[in-house]
Amino acid sequence: MKDVAQHAGVSTATVSRVLNGHAAPTPETRVRVLAAIEELGYRPNALARSLRTTSTQTLGLVISDLLNPFFAEIARAVEDEARSHGYCVVIGNADESAEQEATYVRTLLDRRVDGLLLCPATDDPSLVREVSAGGVPLVLLDRTVRGATCPVVRADGSEALTALARRLVGAGHTRIGVIAGPPNTSTGRERTDVLTGSLGGLAQVVHGDFRQESGSQAAAKLIEDGATALVAMDNLMGLGALGEIRARGLQIPHDIALAVFDDQPWFPLLDPPITVIAQPTVEMGRAAARSLLALINGQQPDDVRLTAKLVLRGSLGEAEL
Repeated sequence: MKDVAQHAGVSTATVSRVLNGHAAPTPETRVRVLAAIEELGYRPNALARSLRTTSTQTLGLVISDLLNPFFAEIARAVEDEARSHGYCVVIGNADESAEQEATYVRTLLDRRVDGLLLCPATDDPSLVREVSAGGVPLVLLDRTVRGATCPVVRADGSEALTALARRLVGAGHTRIGVIAGPPNTSTGRERTDVLTGSLGGLAQVVHGDFRQESGSQAAAKLIEDGATALVAMDNLMGLGALGEIRARGLQIPHDIALAVFDDQPWFPLLDPPITVIAQPTVEMGRAAARSLLALINGQQPDDVRLTAKLVLRGSLGEAEL
């Protein structure tokens, strides 16, 4: 700032006023300051400024897996909503690892983000307690943890899963393979409980890890055990299941039916198009950002629970009639 002031022939106080959007003594003075800033390539130290203003105008977002289109869409929606309120978003990819998640969370807190959005890698509450104890505004997104007291934004797929189970049973399927998510995540556990509860004793469950390879391995086991329908509990495991079905030369839905929790942009373009339970990803991301901004502004937002919907496209065969 001293260099800018000297270059423009003004005081550092005048430079500070211009940088903070306040009026300069004259319009000509403002022009000289802005020209000096441009010529010198000056950039204010945001971290130093935050020590005075207690705000960095940044939000932290730690998501479970950046390669998963579901989380990529959520991240884009969070960023769009935050930008409309004058905030930037710094993103960390936990890669479904609790250790990596903790590293990103602590790094973002060290960078003095104004608030944090977290898609927990597991339902262990220790990291959430650590953040809350530090007084940093926190919102959980998509998943929750045991005993969480902060706001949670998520989609409820219970009705859609129940409707899917009813269609599969009605079509005569008696060996229905469920490619479940990890039981130490709220989404992995809850989705599986709802679907298997609706299927009664007709479900065969193999757990994956929300990754494509685990979906392929689970599908192979379930097909070999005689499953006539597969339900994958996230889109990457669904891709793995689809690949395994194709590798075995099976035809969907004639040889085996397939449904996937979560949509992907190319699922409607396949032959047959894949039936899914679609979550409102854009609404989830924007709602999470709004909840966090409300917390930052001293409000106490309620939990947000949106609704996932069953989208029938053709991969269930007779179950969709």
